[in-house]
Amino acid sequence: MTISAENIVEIQRILSEPRFATYLQNCNGSRENACNLYQWNLKLSSAFIVPLHLIEVSIRNAAVECIEKVHTSNWPWTEGFIRRLPNPKKGYNPTRNLKEVARMHNPTMGKVVAELKFVFWEKMFTARYDDALWNKHIRIVFPNAPVEMTPAQIREEIHMDISEIRKLRNRIAHHEPIFLRGNRDDYDRIYKLLNWRSKAVAEWMSEIQTVTGLILERP
Repeated sequence: MTISAENIVEIQRILSEPRFATYLQNCNGSRENACNLYQWNLKLSSAFIVPLHLIEVSIRNAAVECIEKVHTSNWPWTEGFIRRLPNPKKGYNPTRNLKEVARMHNPTMGKVVAELKFVFWEKMFTARYDDALWNKHIRIVFPNAPVEMTPAQIREEIHMDISEIRKLRNRIAHHEPIFLRGNRDDYDRIYKLLNWRSKAVAEWMSEIQTVTGLILERP
């Protein structure tokens, strides 16, 4: 798409000089190239919504399946589960997050799961839950994980991948550039976890996503 020099100046002014600075720095000061890179970044961010949707829902549902095996389907309101959650005074607090969501007006299980922050599910994949959840159940919900890996190794790799996926998700949600990340690595990380969870879902995502094609079109 060809954009006039006048429009490029106006676009940069409206979206702000500081926001465009990152793109200009990576385009040797060319306003036209920076605008094209910005446009490509927008398209790629939009395209990543499909893989991010599928991995977030798949991951949190995997955690729910394991939690329910130990704490029943009533786990959001079960003190035995709540007491196992971290309860730090500073930073993100999973205990507070769960209690706030579980005490909403007429909450349902589905509503609680959907309303909990993605970082809540990331925290569920820490070593503190190995004995209670993952050592026994992780291969049930991630049946395609490598057989040579121990449950603890599987859980640890999932946790590290979720952390990176959440960073990508947050950058997109806050309209920040993602072109400085390893975009193919991000996609491959999502595909790998989906494949560990379900080959059918991973194949479906592969068929409907447009991320990999856009990565090749980077200006």
